[in-house]
Amino acid sequence: MKMIAVPAGDVTLSDRRTSRSWRVDVDAFEIAATPLTQSEYAEITGEWPGTTRGASLPVEGVSWWDAITFCNNMSEQAGLAAVYTVVGDDVTWDTAADGYRLPTEAEWERACRAGTTGPRHGPLDEIAWYRQNSDGRPHEVGAKQPNAWGLHDTLGNVWEWCWDLYDPEVYGSYRVLRGGGWFDEHWSCRASARRRSHPTYRIDDVGFRVARG
Repeated sequence: MKMIAVPAGDVTLSDRRTSRSWRVDVDAFEIAATPLTQSEYAEITGEWPGTTRGASLPVEGVSWWDAITFCNNMSEQAGLAAVYTVVGDDVTWDTAADGYRLPTEAEWERACRAGTTGPRHGPLDEIAWYRQNSDGRPHEVGAKQPNAWGLHDTLGNVWEWCWDLYDPEVYGSYRVLRGGGWFDEHWSCRASARRRSHPTYRIDDVGFRVARG
């Protein structure tokens, strides 16, 4: 799995539903160059979830809980300290642990933008699989042009789980999804677009990529 070093910086997040925006400082971290593939998921778990089979296709049909469990298992198999401690329905993040984890929403957007400020880092048809060009299915990761920092498929192909709660006062335990998917119209495939879902939710256009640091 190729990991990309993302330098420290800041990013301004925004939410169209509430018309809010807020600035977040982001420390340096690493993030996978592509969404996790089905073969990478199977190598750690022995499972092939989702509805479409293909080693280089993005894993999909995985919940936020599945992603958290995968990160801990991958860390342990790599000899790294597991990031997450799970007790019942509660998850805590050990920020001192050196293992794999989900990116925060701010980390995800900083990595996606790669220093750009517009809605996308390039022409959508050149960088993303979405409703108008996907033929109604996910595609092998890494086939579209990367952003300036070498990340592929940050927009389109599959939505990606992030660590963050979306809005706990309104939506409780719902977690953030980012990036848009193969079934989405162009307006959902933007660096700033946010979606929310229950952490047990599984569907064929939702996957994830791992981070460290």
